[in-house]
Amino acid sequence: MKILICGSDGQLGSDCTNVLKPAYEVLPVDLEDLDITNPTDVETMVQEFMPDIILNCAAYTSVDDCETKKGLARSVNVQGPRNLGITAKKHGAQLIHISTDYVFGGKKKVPEPYSEEDDPSPLSYYGRTKFEGEEAIRKTIDSHIIVRTAWLYGLQGHNFLKTMLKLTLKDPHKEIKVVNDQFGSPTWSYRLALQIKELIEVRGHGTYHATSDGFCTWHELASCFLEKMGVPHSLIPCTTEEYPTPAIRPMNSILENRRLKGAGIDIMPHWEDDLDQFVSTCRERLINEVKHERTSIPSG
Repeated sequence: MKILICGSDGQLGSDCTNVLKPAYEVLPVDLEDLDITNPTDVETMVQEFMPDIILNCAAYTSVDDCETKKGLARSVNVQGPRNLGITAKKHGAQLIHISTDYVFGGKKKVPEPYSEEDDPSPLSYYGRTKFEGEEAIRKTIDSHIIVRTAWLYGLQGHNFLKTMLKLTLKDPHKEIKVVNDQFGSPTWSYRLALQIKELIEVRGHGTYHATSDGFCTWHELASCFLEKMGVPHSLIPCTTEEYPTPAIRPMNSILENRRLKGAGIDIMPHWEDDLDQFVSTCRERLINEVKHERTSIPSG
């Protein structure tokens, strides 16, 4: 089986490449190789490689920037998936697309989760484009899998945990406010890649939620992570109102993996268990990355 992975240099894309390469013929491509917003480029790439599956991990995920860079957000998050869907259908491939908890409004009372049957009602422009991207795929190609996930972290790219680590290592005594009234399920990108592999093997179809089990707040996540890392920190819990952002975030981002569980293929563990494994596996590399950034001298 041949799999084309779009967005292969990103957090999830890199893990999907590592997980899928031993089992399948994988072609990882990123922006410099393929611009998914250009239908001609997509057609040329697919025609040359002729994949059985196109896995789209590419997205414009700067949530706050989406509020002002609306054209870019729409191009990458809506037109890109539409282009992939059209081309995948033309050449008989399946499209697997990664979506987000931000398609929901987060109004449910915690700990009530959102399942695949709940109606989306995005609050931010990022959430709107991701939902419209889902809809573009559903209208374009029947042979698809849409995977909604949340609060992703991993070794590659930028994420909340790496930001917290950088801030605390820079000044362990500095008090850092972290939101403590938004709830979600932290999800390791490597584990999600394994879950995607499982969906490929069982020939999944339609929309699935795939996050770790359990939930916490951003403050609880940051505190737990830094404690496991053995890094001194001074985190102060605050409300969303005390930490305003350009984009409105859902207060409740808890997703239920109802379809995965119903099919008996849910491999997502409790978020704390996966965080333990992430830290034990990646601690030294995370620390070294921060040290390297602090000691690197920009050229020019």
